[in-house]
Amino acid sequence: MDPRQREDIRRRIVELIETLRSDMAMLEENAKPVDLDQPIGRLSRMDSMASQALGARSLAEAKVRLVRLEQALRQVDSPEFGFCASCGEEIAIRRILAMPETDLCVHCAQ
Repeated sequence: MDPRQREDIRRRIVELIETLRSDMAMLEENAKPVDLDQPIGRLSRMDSMASQALGARSLAEAKVRLVRLEQALRQVDSPEFGFCASCGEEIAIRRILAMPETDLCVHCAQ
């Protein structure tokens, strides 16, 4: 991987981190507990609770991805960055740009 590709990856990671942090604010709002004292129907309350559960799960997934992206940002200049943690082969640049937090090549990820 050449220095220009590493810089492209670094920019992509920073962009994804910024977007994810912005999205997390909305996800935190959606994950707030449902107020059960509201005078709404049973189905509306169940729908609200399902939305809250989905929001909580999405928030948890976003937090995990944020940690992995921050880790990738710290490692982007490492000589090991861009190589599969399982087989040691180089990960395709298109895969890294799409999922910079990945540490597996397509073959090993399947």
